[in-house]
Amino acid sequence: MSSGIRALLLVFPMVIFGLWGALHTPDPDLDRDRDETDDVALAQLPSLPRWSRADLPDFSSYSDTTEKKAAFFSFLYPRIVLANSRILIERGYLQSLSGKDELCKSELTWLKNQAERLRVDEEPGSADMFRRLENRLDVIPPSLIMAQAANESAWGTSRFARRGNNLFGQWCFSKGCGIVPQSRVEGASHEVADFESPYLSVRSYIQNLNRHPAYQMLRDVRLKARSSGDDASGSSLAAGLLDYSERGEEYVKEIRSMIRYNNLTYYDEKFRSVRDSSQQQLLKLASASKEEALLTDSQDDATGGEG
Repeated sequence: MSSGIRALLLVFPMVIFGLWGALHTPDPDLDRDRDETDDVALAQLPSLPRWSRADLPDFSSYSDTTEKKAAFFSFLYPRIVLANSRILIERGYLQSLSGKDELCKSELTWLKNQAERLRVDEEPGSADMFRRLENRLDVIPPSLIMAQAANESAWGTSRFARRGNNLFGQWCFSKGCGIVPQSRVEGASHEVADFESPYLSVRSYIQNLNRHPAYQMLRDVRLKARSSGDDASGSSLAAGLLDYSERGEEYVKEIRSMIRYNNLTYYDEKFRSVRDSSQQQLLKLASASKEEALLTDSQDDATGGEG
């Protein structure tokens, strides 16, 4: 075997590994350390509540598996509702702009910012831009988020979850942007992103699914469900995760199995009341002063503010 072929065989796995990481993760340092209002520039979006900044609890302290799972889901669900309710507020604003005959400068600026964030390259204010933005500015069902978070973070006990609030194994590519993996391939430069809070990890994960070309199938399944008046389930959207892991179809099967075994569709049903909320109710949810308020089926207790 020639030296050239041997070198190619050594480099090829590293290239594939690096490409998988690019699919698996958000862009390095693009938005995960920025304030929520910086990248949406929407006056209607309230400030994030203080509890959203809390670190991950020590889930390794649970000796009972059932109790640990219940605590994990109870911690995660309010953060999913918070992230998704803020997306629904933005989506409502987007839809209000699509019905206008003429857009002002601030509205066009907001559209351009959203298009850049969600990787939509269309003429600002055009029908194609609105169509593509509406497909990308949308929620992810709780069951899928919970199953992937549990899978990728070992139920919140992994090194990256504990040290970096990273629940989804997301990578970054700037030196010092995160935690260096102990098993990183020689010559690789990626790190596992760290986040100021688990909420920001959830938000970054949702954004990754909403904009990366690798997850177009997921967005197509979601759009088809919306077009028929249904809510896409986490299990159906899992079909679009073939590129999330190098395990491909086996990974999809595992995520679906976790959704089924842990009855996570319960949270999708619970989330329907959020999906059906008015803009006023969504604003309350998006600024709820207590995370417990987002665990209930009623939005009456979700009173807002940084307080």
